[in-house]
Amino acid sequence: MPDVGQATVRRVTWRLMPFLGLLYMIAYIDRQNISYAKLQMVDALGLSEAAYGLGASLFFIGYFLFEVPSNLLLHRVGAHVWFTRIMATWGIITVLLAFTPNPTVFYLLRFLLGVAEAGFFPGVLYVLTLWFPVEHRARAVGLFMLASAVANAVGAAIGGLLLDQDGTFGLAGWQWVFLATGLPAVALAPAVFFLLPRGPEAARWLSTEQKAWLASTLDDGSAAAEHGGVLSTLRDRRVLLLCLVYIGFPLAAYGLSYWLPTIVKSFGVSNTTNGLLNIIPWTLVGLALWGVPRMAARFRNQVWFAAGPALAGAMLLVLSVLVTDVTLRFALLSLAAAAIFSGQPVFWTLPPRFLSGAHAAAGFAAVNSVGNLGGFVAQAVVPTIRDRTGSDIAPMLFLAVCLAAAGLGVLAVERMLPRPR
Repeated sequence: MPDVGQATVRRVTWRLMPFLGLLYMIAYIDRQNISYAKLQMVDALGLSEAAYGLGASLFFIGYFLFEVPSNLLLHRVGAHVWFTRIMATWGIITVLLAFTPNPTVFYLLRFLLGVAEAGFFPGVLYVLTLWFPVEHRARAVGLFMLASAVANAVGAAIGGLLLDQDGTFGLAGWQWVFLATGLPAVALAPAVFFLLPRGPEAARWLSTEQKAWLASTLDDGSAAAEHGGVLSTLRDRRVLLLCLVYIGFPLAAYGLSYWLPTIVKSFGVSNTTNGLLNIIPWTLVGLALWGVPRMAARFRNQVWFAAGPALAGAMLLVLSVLVTDVTLRFALLSLAAAAIFSGQPVFWTLPPRFLSGAHAAAGFAAVNSVGNLGGFVAQAVVPTIRDRTGSDIAPMLFLAVCLAAAGLGVLAVERMLPRPR
């Protein structure tokens, strides 16, 4: 790559990725704070594990219904405008969750949180195609998703501490969880509008030469032009299959991250110790998200770096059920978390192999919205399996089957796509 190319990619990476990662970290904490609030909120609202899981999972229904329209609006008005709206609304709704008076309001606010956040993750995936040449996208997505690992580690560290603030200023610990995680999103919303450029052509920190190089490189590396309206993308067999395959990734990710604090609590530790122990798996996830896309970048066809971690994660989840030693079980679950997340950046390099422009925006949103129904399934089914079996670890077998199916599905669908350039 010419010197101008190296300098351009480096500058784009340092200017965009830390900021986008910060936004995703806040989004992920706001999405996952429910797993720590659950430890007190179930009793406070008089809910069963299954009923609470249903309420938590309603987030993904709102997310599913509004993801494609949200991404199409982002394509029209620009990321700086749309991400500002997304952050402000999801932060306000998270704060309102702190004052949930009954199960009905809890269900409604979780649904509205999904509506508010819809379009953020696939929106960023689409935005990265406007800034990074194709050979750098897996690493860019990996850096972005690294924020989810940091979010889970930070959330684990503060989740237990916030629960232990029970009674401070007359608020319950679970209320502090929502307050402390919702306010940062509201505070950062104005910064998004002023700091995030609409596109490379509007970036004051890129020189004219760098803008020209980026425009020509992105044009050379883009997918072939599609025919028909955006709705044709939603009918494309390849898009539909990617939607189906992707379900297994968020299902396993949310199922494990939602249930892990409950598993650790069964070890007989305090809320604060629970949170500190849960930093370990998310540290491993962060290392895997940094390393796997970099290894994948050495290969023209990177598909095994998406499918392989999924299959390895499924095996680790099965082993976690078979062992009886709690330390070994926690170690296996921590490694499984790293495997589940690390293949996803490479998975997201598949849609741009045949989609670009508004079609790519619609395709990313469709795959992510349908796939994230796996989060709904996980947060509804995992507590149900636990209620019926009486075991905190039995749900891991269900997650393993779904994750293995996703890994094999990636290998099958990839054969239908144009060869990597």
